[in-house]
Amino acid sequence: MRISFIRRERASRVAMLVAPIAAFACAIVASVILFTLLGKAPGQALYSLLLEPFLSWYNFSEVLLKMAPLLLIAQGLAIGFRANVFNIGAEGQLIIGAIAASALPVWYPMGDSAFMLPAMLVMGAAAGMAWAGIAAMFRTRFNANEILVTLMLSLIAAQVLNYLLLGPWKDPNGFNFPQSVMFPDAALLPILLPGTRVNVSLLLALIASGLAYILMRHRFAGFQLLVGGLAPRAARYAGFSESRAIWLSLLLGGLAAGLAGAAEVAGPLGQLQRSVSLGYGYSAIIVAYLGGLNPLGIVISAFVMSVIYIGGDNAMVSADLPIAAVWVFQGLLLCFYLAGLTFIRHKVSFIRRVAP
Repeated sequence: MRISFIRRERASRVAMLVAPIAAFACAIVASVILFTLLGKAPGQALYSLLLEPFLSWYNFSEVLLKMAPLLLIAQGLAIGFRANVFNIGAEGQLIIGAIAASALPVWYPMGDSAFMLPAMLVMGAAAGMAWAGIAAMFRTRFNANEILVTLMLSLIAAQVLNYLLLGPWKDPNGFNFPQSVMFPDAALLPILLPGTRVNVSLLLALIASGLAYILMRHRFAGFQLLVGGLAPRAARYAGFSESRAIWLSLLLGGLAAGLAGAAEVAGPLGQLQRSVSLGYGYSAIIVAYLGGLNPLGIVISAFVMSVIYIGGDNAMVSADLPIAAVWVFQGLLLCFYLAGLTFIRHKVSFIRRVAP
């Protein structure tokens, strides 16, 4: 007997809405089993992971702080994913964007120009685009797989960051820590909610979500990307440029990641550090898919993933949960969602083999 998957003409909208909820429930059940095997109290672990982020204003504000880079990067990645252009290197693009944005305050630590912060954001976004453009060039010129290229570029970006923080950009008064000088006030993003660390990067992410919605739902360029992803042959027959779609997808993803990196160093960090990213570039992939590659759904999934980030930090303290368990929870969430999506979009057919 052979099993085959036949694509449905149209996926159920109700099933598409239920899929992330069902995936979340399955991830919780699987995590309970995992926590029990680890010898941890599953009730306490889930309480810390999923409920504690809502029990204090500080924890909730930290959720909003984490949501900004996840949302911004995921919106950029989702545009490419819908066109079947898989940018897996947002982590490296974020790091390069953070490095480029840090150049001004590192070179001019006493600067007080009102143009410093806007210039930092522009430099970060441009650097992220340029780093993603390398992958676009290799894909269009040499047909290199963008998954491998963007992933390898992330490793290179991490080494560039290490070189700078252990060498020319290392703070001479930083007690030998691998970090840059502290940035002046002119290089810091304004606080959005007084008494918290939430800054205007959250507004930037929400604005980017609105622009992504307009692009994918109300602009011809977004339609071209969508058709290129769903029906490449039809797109080529209609005269849509595959090369243009690849460049646009990767550059937009790089722009979003680079801008997120600039916002991190100009926001909660206030300097360039090796911990400039807590895996945002990789977690944003989960956020994009969990949101159904829909700009509005991604806003919700970014919030959920931010809760898991903050809840994971709490669980390490209150439930003695290893950080790897939190990463496993994120991975389970994605795996269950993709598995459910497969059955929603395809019918399963059992074909009996006829004996010769």
